[in-house]
Amino acid sequence: MSSELERLVSEIGAMGLEALREEWRGRFGPPPALRSVPIMRQMLSWRVQAEAMGGLDQKSRRVLARSGPVEAEGKHLGIGATLTRNWKGRTVTVVVEENGFRWEDQFFPSLSAAATAIAGSRWNGPRFFGLRDS
Repeated sequence: MSSELERLVSEIGAMGLEALREEWRGRFGPPPALRSVPIMRQMLSWRVQAEAMGGLDQKSRRVLARSGPVEAEGKHLGIGATLTRNWKGRTVTVVVEENGFRWEDQFFPSLSAAATAIAGSRWNGPRFFGLRDS
């Protein structure tokens, strides 16, 4: 990596959200609607490096293309599987469906959307239902 590129990536690592958005806007157009500074730093650093160094090689692109579409976490349990958790003194159950998850007659495209509705605040669905340790 060139010293100029290293310097730029280092600068990106110290930027706040508005500076990251401004840098993105100047290089690539409208920035993504993110509020996470660490994720924005990673995305911008990768884009800058990919632009300078050519991005992914053909072999990596083929491997990624073969991996297929991303499936919502929790879907691997199979259609009809139930996820249960005791939340604030009551038992909540979510059912895995073909295109998402169902809780109390409401359909959600992701387990995180269901967990957020249940908890009333933003939650990672797999973590909420104990499918992940952290």
